[in-house]
Amino acid sequence: MLQELLERSNVEGGELVEEMTEAVVGSNEGPAEETEDLEPLEPDDDGGTFQQVTNLLNVMDSGSAKTDAAGGAGPDMRKMLASVIITEKATTEPSAVINALIRCLQVPEISTQRKVNIYNILQEIIQQEGELEDQGVQRLVAIASKEMRESLEVEGYAKAEAASDTLVALSRNHFSLVMYELQHHLKPLNLTDEFVIVTLAKLANGNVFEFMPYMGITLATIFTMLRLTNEAKMCQVICSAMETFCEMVQFYLRHLEDSVYPVMTEDQFAMKLFPMYRYFVTVWLRNHNPEVKLGVIKSLKPMLTLLLPNDDLRNQLYDYIPLLLAEYRGGLEALFITQVLRQILETSVTTNTPVPQMQLHTIFTELHFQVCAKAPAQQQYSSQNLAEIVHCFIALARSYPKELMKFFLGQMEMSQEAIRVGTLTLIRAIVSAAEPRMNVRTIYLAIRVVKTTLSDTRFKVRMAILRIIGQLALSGYQDRIKGWGLKYVSVQLTLSTYKLTNRRESFYQRDLEEKMVHKVTMDTVQIITSSVSGMTNEFWLRLLCYIMETDHTEALTPICISLTNLVEHQPRTKDVEASVASKSRHVDLPAPQKLLARLLVLMSSPYKGEGRGIAMLNLLRTLSQSIAPAMADVWELEIPLLVKYLEEHTEFTCNQKTWEDKLIQFLRNSLKKTRGSTWSLRLSKELNSQIESFDSPSLEKGFLYRALGFTLATGLEADKVETLLLELLYKTDYGNDFDREGVILCFGLCARGQVKTVLNVLHDFEERIQESEQSWQIGAWRKDHPWRRETVKGALMVMYSCVASYCHPQMLLTHVDTPITAKIIHHFSSSCQDICLKMAFLKSVVQVTDAIGNIKDLEDFEFAQKMSLTGIIIATIKAEPTDSLVSPVRTMAIEALSHLSSLKPFYSTEENNELMDISIHSVISLQPPLEDNESIQTLYANALQALEHLMEGLMQRQLDPKGLQEMAHLLGKWILSEREGEREKAMNLHLHLLQIHVQNAGVCIPLKPGQFGTLVGLIAPRTCDSHTRTRMASMDVLSSLLDLHASQTCSLWGPSEELELAKCKEDLQGLDMEETFSASSRIAKVVCMQFNCDEVVSLIQKLCENIGAMDLWHDKASVTWIGTFLQRRTKELEDKVAEILGAILVHLPVADHPEVRRLLIEGILLLAHYHQETVLTSLLRQPLPMESHLTEVWLAVAENVPFARTMLHGLMGRLQARFTPRANATSKADIWRLAAVDPLMTLCTIHLLIQKMDMDDKVLDLFPDLIYTLLLQLSGSQGPEAVSPVLKTWRLVHMGTLPKEINLQRITIKSMKLLFRRLSSEQLVRTLEEQGVWSLLQTSSTVLQGAGLLARFCMRNMEGYRQRLSELVLRGMDSDVLCCRISSTAVCVEFMSDPVLYQEKLLKPTVLMLEKGVDQEDEALRVLSLRALGNMALGAPKKVRQYRKLLLEKCLGSLREPVVTSVTSEGMEALAKILAELREGDVGSSFGIISERCRAFFDNESELLRLKAFVLFGKLAKLVRISKKHFFKEEVKKAWIPLILHCQDPCSEAAQACMTTMFQCVHFWGWKALENSPGRSNTSAAEEMTVFQMMLCSIPTQKKPAVLHSFFLETMTYVNSNLPRIRMAACDLAGIIMQQMPAHHLKKLDFPALRNSLQELQLDLDPGVRRAALETLKVLDTCCQHQLLASPEGIC
Repeated sequence: MLQELLERSNVEGGELVEEMTEAVVGSNEGPAEETEDLEPLEPDDDGGTFQQVTNLLNVMDSGSAKTDAAGGAGPDMRKMLASVIITEKATTEPSAVINALIRCLQVPEISTQRKVNIYNILQEIIQQEGELEDQGVQRLVAIASKEMRESLEVEGYAKAEAASDTLVALSRNHFSLVMYELQHHLKPLNLTDEFVIVTLAKLANGNVFEFMPYMGITLATIFTMLRLTNEAKMCQVICSAMETFCEMVQFYLRHLEDSVYPVMTEDQFAMKLFPMYRYFVTVWLRNHNPEVKLGVIKSLKPMLTLLLPNDDLRNQLYDYIPLLLAEYRGGLEALFITQVLRQILETSVTTNTPVPQMQLHTIFTELHFQVCAKAPAQQQYSSQNLAEIVHCFIALARSYPKELMKFFLGQMEMSQEAIRVGTLTLIRAIVSAAEPRMNVRTIYLAIRVVKTTLSDTRFKVRMAILRIIGQLALSGYQDRIKGWGLKYVSVQLTLSTYKLTNRRESFYQRDLEEKMVHKVTMDTVQIITSSVSGMTNEFWLRLLCYIMETDHTEALTPICISLTNLVEHQPRTKDVEASVASKSRHVDLPAPQKLLARLLVLMSSPYKGEGRGIAMLNLLRTLSQSIAPAMADVWELEIPLLVKYLEEHTEFTCNQKTWEDKLIQFLRNSLKKTRGSTWSLRLSKELNSQIESFDSPSLEKGFLYRALGFTLATGLEADKVETLLLELLYKTDYGNDFDREGVILCFGLCARGQVKTVLNVLHDFEERIQESEQSWQIGAWRKDHPWRRETVKGALMVMYSCVASYCHPQMLLTHVDTPITAKIIHHFSSSCQDICLKMAFLKSVVQVTDAIGNIKDLEDFEFAQKMSLTGIIIATIKAEPTDSLVSPVRTMAIEALSHLSSLKPFYSTEENNELMDISIHSVISLQPPLEDNESIQTLYANALQALEHLMEGLMQRQLDPKGLQEMAHLLGKWILSEREGEREKAMNLHLHLLQIHVQNAGVCIPLKPGQFGTLVGLIAPRTCDSHTRTRMASMDVLSSLLDLHASQTCSLWGPSEELELAKCKEDLQGLDMEETFSASSRIAKVVCMQFNCDEVVSLIQKLCENIGAMDLWHDKASVTWIGTFLQRRTKELEDKVAEILGAILVHLPVADHPEVRRLLIEGILLLAHYHQETVLTSLLRQPLPMESHLTEVWLAVAENVPFARTMLHGLMGRLQARFTPRANATSKADIWRLAAVDPLMTLCTIHLLIQKMDMDDKVLDLFPDLIYTLLLQLSGSQGPEAVSPVLKTWRLVHMGTLPKEINLQRITIKSMKLLFRRLSSEQLVRTLEEQGVWSLLQTSSTVLQGAGLLARFCMRNMEGYRQRLSELVLRGMDSDVLCCRISSTAVCVEFMSDPVLYQEKLLKPTVLMLEKGVDQEDEALRVLSLRALGNMALGAPKKVRQYRKLLLEKCLGSLREPVVTSVTSEGMEALAKILAELREGDVGSSFGIISERCRAFFDNESELLRLKAFVLFGKLAKLVRISKKHFFKEEVKKAWIPLILHCQDPCSEAAQACMTTMFQCVHFWGWKALENSPGRSNTSAAEEMTVFQMMLCSIPTQKKPAVLHSFFLETMTYVNSNLPRIRMAACDLAGIIMQQMPAHHLKKLDFPALRNSLQELQLDLDPGVRRAALETLKVLDTCCQHQLLASPEGIC
């Protein structure tokens, strides 16, 4: 063991090994070296052993405070190792080790725990070594005795206990030494130490025979200490020791033969114990300490075992019984007191020495109180205590029966329930006492006591009495219960049954009590009937009537068993009824029919009430001769078979319908024996009378209705049958579903043999209640449940249909239309048509149609009510909710239609389709039920099955392509449903119906053109359905379609295709959607070649229709199929491109996912690759604004730059086609290319492509064409033709107006901006923005100006494109379209100002084009042409002289009448530019014309014309040389006054130009003073002009006064000018001239006329004019006065 522990310690911790090794070595030099294992200790001297032991003890002491750092061995392991080492050491040197340990004990001030450890080690050594040296033993005994007797503290108890155990261990081999030591400290009249007595008890327990010689003296000595003991602990120790001593004495007495010591008799021990017993009971039992009391009570039982057998002491012991009874009132555990009393009382019975009679009442009272009173909460053994008390009372009943029963009788009179129940319980225990049995006298007295409580109605008392009666029967006292006992049982059986069947819900506690009473009653009845012989007939009849009367059917099984036992064990004579009638006239024997009806109905639930079926069958068989002797033989044969069937099954395995069928057959066979008699009618009456005896619903009542219908069907008297049926109709609660169905079944079964009778009864019932049709308050006969109109109507409908189901076929055809179906329709149509009525109606329809269909030979029978029923059913289906299944109405309606469809007259095709559509919508829209809702799952499955059956039946009538297409159309929206359940249901239904079509139609009726593609297009995407079952079903449908198509056409479908299709189908079963998608794509490739062009179109159209209808996988599958077919069949589809593209474009918007749209767009691009013009026209004819799907198409085009460049060419061609003559189409491509498209859509498309394309060099080559095309479009958008034709289309689609940002101008400008930005010329873009080019282009009035600016900057910044632009401009100027010529000319204006045309040798054709433009009627074209011609002076000045004739001619032409302001102004401006490049001689005769036309426009109302005229006159002044000087001088004279006046022109520019021109013409006067006068002073312009005018007038006054006079006259003509500033200037100038005019010239003036003119100007609206006129008038007056002074006759 040491080696094992050391190995274990090595494993658990090396530190512990090291520590133990150090302790064993015992060296003070330090720890020894580590060793892997400890060897056994070598012999050493005592000193060394002591040191080693000490070290090991130190380890044990430290073990409780140390823990291994490595988590190895704990304190327990340390102690164990150290203890084992010491013990192992003792095996070789026991004396040395024991001496060392004893020496350690003697070490002063060692810990208590160390001493405990030493004692424990010593005990192990003593047990191990056995006998030791006496010297060591004596020392150890002395030390242990001393340690044991020292003062006891908390730790001292452990030390004393260890020391005591050590002495006990020593006593096994050294008993005398130990006993001597203990007896030495056990002295009379001297209270010894506690552990001395404890150790003595242990010695007695371990050494019985050695201790016996000392037992007497030990007991005597302890007795002397009793009076000295005051401490509770010491009392407990002595009591415990006495308990041990007495038990050892009993052991000793039982084994006397084994003892070698002197023998002590039992009496001797008793005499020594009795004084102690007396002292314990009289003194210590009264101690207030409960622990002392408990110790005393526990010690009394073993003491009494030795004392009670002594006859002399027994009576003395009885005297102390009251002291024991008194302890019941204390807090002591009652069980221990009762055990002591039971021991005394049972001994008194066995020894026939009863306790004194005077103590009986006390004993009765205390024990009875313990039984009746509620046990205190601190009592832990109350049930055991009651059992002990019962034994006490049994013992008392044997000794004092009369006194005990008298006491019981007195307790019964107290009327307390607990006391009565407790007393009755004790009486029952007394009755049930085992051998020896109670004597008869005691039983008699006990029954007398019981009878006093028979009238007590409390349930516990009743149960107690019933249990006593049962116990009397069981214990063999059957004769004692006849009469009162059986009567009481019968009363309780009836009473408890009545209370249970008439219980109230609010009295649950009372119901529970009555159930308990009833259970006890039934147990008592079984006991009585199985044990009592000679049973009275009255009790037998009571039990038999109980079966007939009770509603508490749970009691029937034991009653039937009891009756069967009574009948079998107590044969009754034939005159038993007579004897019973004479003895018990108040008891009536039930009629045979009543008993049979009762038992039959109850047997319908054979396993209720613990298997009442078998019990009733056995009872029926036993009573067969009494009930129906004619049936006895049948019953004798069939009842055992029924019993066998029930025995072979259980409640869970028995089929209820099978069992009921067996009972009905049993009834049928039984009634056959009574044919010709009224037995069946009487049985019917009894069955009818029992209907109200059973609850609804119940199996019993259901069987009762069935049995009643069958019995009535066999009745012979029709009038009595009618009476019973009518009574049944009136008393039925139609609001109760169960009763209503039961009556319906009863009528149906009755109609099997009484159809006319049943119909007459129904008709009679309807007539009787017809008077109350409005209110239907016909419940006057049934106050408990008034009838409702709807429930009665529903019941009548189903009754009629049930009659149809059960009656004979020939009778059915006679009555089915009228009255059966007519009555059903009438009752339903006149009702509120709630769910119950709908179900009743539909059930009726199904039953009626099923009954008709079951007739084998219908011949030409046509169901006249078919269409009426169909209309009602369709309305019912439509009224059902489409998303939930709440009732079986839907299923029943579809089943009804299915049954109706098979009857003549058959439905038409339209009616078939309508029925299918309504039914499909009604069922497939239902949501799948939850898994935990089984009822809804059942409804759901039934609805699907009903729909499938209906569709199959209807399709049988339409097996042609039209029917197939109609079916697919009806299922299409469900196949594309977003709900998995709807798709799966629709697909499975499609497959089922397609298979039916193939099987029945096959190759006989081929599909219509395109129908195959449509059918496949519906199914194909479902091969990628997320639901596996739907995928597989769709694959099956597709395979069926392919087989059908192959069988009807000469296709190349063969085994290889079939094999590939099978592989694809396998792949569709996987869960990976990518694999599923791949498999679907492979399927498309396999089947695509099976389609002709029309079928391809129909397939693609169907696939496109379904895009967006479902999830992504469906759409991807659709577009994949489309892509596959287009890739493989595109070239063949030239005539179908428009249809295909139209289908794709129409449905592209609904494709939400980018991947789906991408694939569709790829298909469009694929079509465009082979059929560009067709696709382009179709795309451009789409409505605006451009929707996102169309944008994506063009974005895809932009991604392919070469293709996009081609498309741009096409788009520009579509825009330019507006400005070119329309050509005739020569091919299909030309037809699509020349088709009208919307320019706005074309512009939007161009903008999108420019925005998204990668601008490489090849694309940039298109820049001139794009710019030119856009400019043309922009100019073309200004006229009436600018309205986009797509606007009408858009309005038709969107019912609104286009957004403002979508118009020709904005889109064109936006495209041009984008185009310039894509050129990466930031400077040009910035210049265009800064110069406001785009703003100019946006406005119609400035668009040409903007076009010119744009062309100017393009010419300056884009040299590489100038030639191409020039060519395009020339081509546009030659266009037949006016707007094109205008815009081209506007661009040409800028080109003419640049040398490019001259350099490219395009000047001449350009000039010729401009010449034509000047001659056009369009004002804008003329203006631009003139401007361009004028710009030749800028771009090709050297060529002006070459073309001077043309230029002067066209410009002068613009100055002639009629005058158009813009044209004339532009002509004068062009002339000004041209004249700058010509010489005087180059102008020729045109000079005078130009001068004359200029002067004509000086006074024009147009500011622009005045401005241009002044400028042009100035240019002429500069041009004049010698030859024209004189001519022009005259022109200046003519123009001088207008020039002077218009220096104050309201137009500042015109005034400035006029002043400039005037000063340019001054030199033509030859007046030097005038040439140097203006601009020389700092005065204001007005003052300067006044000074100039005064100077101008002063010079002619001196040189040419006549000129001044002509100036005045010309000036006065301007006072009537339309311009206020000119009128004001004219007044001022007139005043100045008059001031400078000589007197002789003044005389020539017409002063009155002048004054009138000036006075009229006083009324002018302009204040400046009024002021100037006033000033001139003053000058006039001044001149007039001067003339008066100079000439007396005057002139004014």
